[in-house]
Amino acid sequence: MQTNDTALVVFSGGQDSTTCLAWALSRFNRVETLGFDYGQRHSIELECRTNVLARLREQYRDWSEKLGQDTLLTLNVFQQLGETALTHDVEIAMTQSGLPSTFVPGRNLVFMTLAGAQAYRRGLKHLVTGVCETDFSGYPDCRDDTMKALQVALNLGMETRLVIDTPLMRLTKAQTWRLARELGGQPLVDLILEHTHTCYKGERGHRHPWGHGCGVCPACELRSAGFELFLETE
Repeated sequence: MQTNDTALVVFSGGQDSTTCLAWALSRFNRVETLGFDYGQRHSIELECRTNVLARLREQYRDWSEKLGQDTLLTLNVFQQLGETALTHDVEIAMTQSGLPSTFVPGRNLVFMTLAGAQAYRRGLKHLVTGVCETDFSGYPDCRDDTMKALQVALNLGMETRLVIDTPLMRLTKAQTWRLARELGGQPLVDLILEHTHTCYKGERGHRHPWGHGCGVCPACELRSAGFELFLETE
């Protein structure tokens, strides 16, 4: 039976999903995590997510007691469907469709459907995801309307009452950094800086003030600009 104090966080190991996990742990009594290995070019994030989970358990005892099972699902279907800059070694650029080549068609739709199925089987009420339409790359599956439609479809299709929570939907990247500090203090900001992964190219070598990454892909540029503004407004 689902209870209102339970949540499943779609957790990639990036800045946004780590902030969302902290948000869920500050609100719900039982929180589980779900990740996806979909052949992503930046597969280093799969190692980072495990590390972030371990460090959250070590640093935050109250959260550790709430943090339950982590599940990783393997999906190779997106590589089979066609090339994108997140699943193949192709240029990151705008396409003729008006969307960036980093857009993986159907990705968030599939992720949320599988998250709904997992939550149904695990008796979890809330689905928490880090999608955002304030600072985003033009992905239509990150929009608030998309998430609201998915919530309706999942509940109709499974005869349940799941709730999709999108705590970052209206936030800028600077505001996301600020939310992390509000939730877990400077130690959480430091954890995100050092151990989460955002870079589309999967680079971890150089440590910038805002974290690891190539520094030039759209994800790095957004994270960098957001962190700089966060520091300026502190």
